[in-house]
Amino acid sequence: MDKQQVIFNDLGIIEYKAAWDHQESLLQENLRVKSAIRSGQQADDSKPQTTNIKLQTSNYFPLCEEPPVYTLGKSGKKEHVLMSDAELAAHDIAFFHTNRGGDITFHGLQQIVGYPILDLEYFGTDIGKYLRNLEEVVIETIGEYGPKGERSAGETGVWLDPGIPGRERKICAIGVRCSRWITMHGFALNVNTDLGYFNNIIPCGIQNKQVTSIQKELGHAVDYAEAKEKVKRRFENVFGVTLLKG
Repeated sequence: MDKQQVIFNDLGIIEYKAAWDHQESLLQENLRVKSAIRSGQQADDSKPQTTNIKLQTSNYFPLCEEPPVYTLGKSGKKEHVLMSDAELAAHDIAFFHTNRGGDITFHGLQQIVGYPILDLEYFGTDIGKYLRNLEEVVIETIGEYGPKGERSAGETGVWLDPGIPGRERKICAIGVRCSRWITMHGFALNVNTDLGYFNNIIPCGIQNKQVTSIQKELGHAVDYAEAKEKVKRRFENVFGVTLLKG
């Protein structure tokens, strides 16, 4: 059986809003295709009906870095941001209410942010399974460096020592949106991230738990480009896909 093909794009350093708009455009493109499929019509009326083109959605896996930004999910509380709007502006930190699940989190430089736009009708229409697969990508990635990533019951994301009170450390936040089984938003893995930014929020709305990074766990910075390659390879393995350069 042929593997699903997923288009990979490295967006480099990009503002959060531009990355969000990029995701939305891919999502809407796929939703239009789905509507056309279900109505039995061609997506492009300019093409002759005799061409018999088989319509199908496309899958994407963009990675990026973003300048400092706090994003608040649909179930989040603004009071989990411990800075005023004036303080955010003074420190040049952006803030956005988003349409993903989850609470407050931080995106910044030297963090690998992944925004899979996947049609789960190809991968199983189970959002819980999808979230576990995203966690597995990260668990396998950081495992290549040594730290043992784990899941924490009832708390989406990847943790270290989640079962040891006082030692729980979150290394990757995950929050997604799914519309007609098309996903967007995704994960943020702390690589060499400045963790000081997390002091200004209650990360993911979870009190009294730490945030960590690959750099903090190892005691030294790692090659960021190499870490991205590891994420790409693990994504291919966990989801059983082939990444094609977009």
